[in-house]
Amino acid sequence: MGKRKTKKFASMKRMISLKDQRIKEKDRTKVQVKKKNDPSEIKEKDVPKYPSCLFFQYNTQLGPPYHILVDTNFINFSIKAKLDIVQSMMDCLYAKCIPCITDCVMAEIEKLGTKYRVALRIAKDPRFERLPCTHKGTYADDCLVQRVTQHKCYILATVDRDLKRRIRKIPGVPIMYISNHRFNIERMPDDYGAPRF
Repeated sequence: MGKRKTKKFASMKRMISLKDQRIKEKDRTKVQVKKKNDPSEIKEKDVPKYPSCLFFQYNTQLGPPYHILVDTNFINFSIKAKLDIVQSMMDCLYAKCIPCITDCVMAEIEKLGTKYRVALRIAKDPRFERLPCTHKGTYADDCLVQRVTQHKCYILATVDRDLKRRIRKIPGVPIMYISNHRFNIERMPDDYGAPRF
């Protein structure tokens, strides 16, 4: 049998000394040791600032007529469930609803092709309010999240789980979704007459 190579006990890698010629002048200075934290020192925290319209986590800018941002898959799922979007929104919230659609969502529906021409026809309905986009790209989820964080007056209508997860992290934004062949809403303040299930 051959010899086994054994590691020397407690051996260290050889290091270049700071006086070596290969090290540049600026690198020769020793790294300063961080001073220990003083327990009596006041600690600063970076706390996210919430808009003043949020009072006890409820949005005070929401109120009839409701402006509802509609996502692409919300239109598709409402077609599959055979629901009229505007009428079902009014049944859910017991108030006038104005569905809003951004340029990104329209572009996304147009890209889907002829299979989704019914959804495109519904999106071009005159009852839908069209919101222009000024940013680059046509990724609708980022556009909707950005719009909802800037303006707290919108309810977001979506069925997409990932988008719902992102919106739940933003305080004061209600989410409308489809379940049991009807529209439901979550995170809506109690005093606005939204039904609780």
